[in-house]
Amino acid sequence: MIAKPGNWWKGADRVAILSETRHAVHCELCKERQAALSPNSIKGEHALVTNLPSPAVDAIHRIVTDASRLTEAWLNDLYTKGMTDGKYIELLGIVVAVISIDGFHRAMGMPPEPLPEPEAGETSGLRPEGLADLGAWIEMISPLKVAERESDLYGGNKQAGNVIAAMSLVPDSVRMLKILSGVHYLDIPDVANPGANGGRSITRPQIELIAGRVSSLSDCFY
Repeated sequence: MIAKPGNWWKGADRVAILSETRHAVHCELCKERQAALSPNSIKGEHALVTNLPSPAVDAIHRIVTDASRLTEAWLNDLYTKGMTDGKYIELLGIVVAVISIDGFHRAMGMPPEPLPEPEAGETSGLRPEGLADLGAWIEMISPLKVAERESDLYGGNKQAGNVIAAMSLVPDSVRMLKILSGVHYLDIPDVANPGANGGRSITRPQIELIAGRVSSLSDCFY
């Protein structure tokens, strides 16, 4: 899915986002910012491996290396530099997917997947129906106003966890997240069922213990 044109980024851009995501952990500027009391106190330029616009590069590097200190003011500043909410969410979806897939490969002692060949084509420019201010930094599709085209996102439910709805401004980002959840954790409908373990060889409590430990090591504040 990553190599295909999306709503706001072309295939080549999406593959570049993948490449920049992998490179971010080696960025010296990001390491300095991580060690600083405030990341905004450290000025400089990211070491680039792509031709992505600088706001996109900064977003990728900050999400990868210092996500727990992102703020709404930082996001709004990206908008003044040319980022849009749709581009940000699509970028976020790719970064999340790459971190998840590459993390699994490292845990298994496997090399990362090679960069895919970008697919040609234009972006769709799709902005879905049913978007609303639900209290987050970015509008999301309300489960109460979801259109038929996006009905698969919430499975017909009138409520949806924020972790699922967060990227619904770009529906395919939610679809990609659901696929990854089913492979690396549980199918989304099973998450609320404490007796479900997805047919794994380990129990649900063991799954949650691993998930909680990974979240802690990743400084997840959700």
